This record gives sequence, C-alpha cells and structure tokens, in this order.
Amino acid sequence: MLAQYYRKDLIEAGCDEAGRGCLAGPVYAAAVILPKDYRNEKLNDSKQLSERQRDVLRKEIERDAVAYAVAAVDNKEIDKMNILKASFHAMNLAVQQLKRRPELLLIDGNRFVDELGIPYTCIVKGDGKYQSIAAASILAKTYRDEYMKQQQMKYPQYGWDSNKGYPTTKHYDAIEKYGISPLHRRSYALYRQKELWEAESGEAESGEAESGKRKFGS
Repeated sequence: MLAQYYRKDLIEAGCDEAGRGCLAGPVYAAAVILPKDYRNEKLNDSKQLSERQRDVLRKEIERDAVAYAVAAVDNKEIDKMNILKASFHAMNLAVQQLKRRPELLLIDGNRFVDELGIPYTCIVKGDGKYQSIAAASILAKTYRDEYMKQQQMKYPQYGWDSNKGYPTTKHYDAIEKYGISPLHRRSYALYRQKELWEAESGEAESGEAESGKRKFGS
C-alpha cells in the first residue's frame, strides 16, 4: 500500500510526467491533490499497471481527487528548451491549473525547477511510494496515450497506437523509411544506431531522493 501523504498538515499535490523518453509527441504532466484519508489499494506506478487498469483508475482519480490537472508541452517547445526543462515546465503548468493551490509539491524524480514559488520535495521512484504521485503518473500516462492514439490516425506508419512515440524497432524502421513527421522531436538523435538504443533502454533511474532549493523537510 502506498503512503497517503508526506506531510499530513499540508495540502500536497503529487506531480509526475509521461513521455520524456519518446521520439515524438508532447510531454504530459499531471498534478493531483487527494483527500488525506484517501485509500486506493490499486494505485501504483503507471508503468506497473496494464492499460485497462490505468483507464479504470483514471476515472476513480478524477472522481475522488480534491483537485487534478493535466498539461502538455509540445515537441516544438521541447526542441527549444530541451526535454528536461519541458518536463518541469509541464509540471508547473499542471500545478498552476489546479483549482486549489497546494502548499507542498511531491515531485517524482530527483530534480525539479519551480516556477510558482511553492515548496517541493523530490522523491526518486515516488510513483511507487506515494498515492498522489502514482495518481499523477496515471493521469499523465493515460492522457498522453490517448493523444498519441489520435495522432496514429494521421500518421499510421509509425505505430503510435502501440509504441505511443517511444523508441522501438518498428518506430526506428518507420523513421528510416518515411522520414520524420511534424510531431517528431527534431533535437533528438532519431537516426542513432539501434544497438545504442537497445543498450540504453535497459538503464533504470537509481539513487536517493534529492530535493531542490526549496526542499521541504519532514
């Protein structure tokens, strides 16, 4: 069972993104404020859930959350600012759209850049530790997957209905055959050797949580 909160006395918003490692499409981010007494045993890191499980949980999160918001930064902006900054910006946009202002942000990962002046703490693999971050990961993932499925109808050759824009052999083969689409991230090494991609794709994020300059201690 994931933890219900980091600080019981504060209004917390869990934040996570989806699509950082993709070759095409926007990066999505979500922010979710859950009730302090909320318990949902099905909540987990979105990557550990099936598509069907994520879709069911999305409805439950949207029904039960005190507040939630989803935002996206498109591939053109990603190319301008780089994917890391774009991911942080998308999180800030999502938080800004919440109908309640949180007093603390729980950020999945080990880095963040605050744009709103809200205290935050970064938690490595937080989507497997805190309900609000897991909920944000599910919303970001399902909203982005839905968008990429829609784009599949415009660009069926890339297989976005299955790979969602992530690097796969089929995706790389399609780029080599058809070139890039208007949704591809031009700043990415889209034509890099598949051997390099296969070697890198097995790497996982590791390390302890490291908060930014506004870390809120327990």
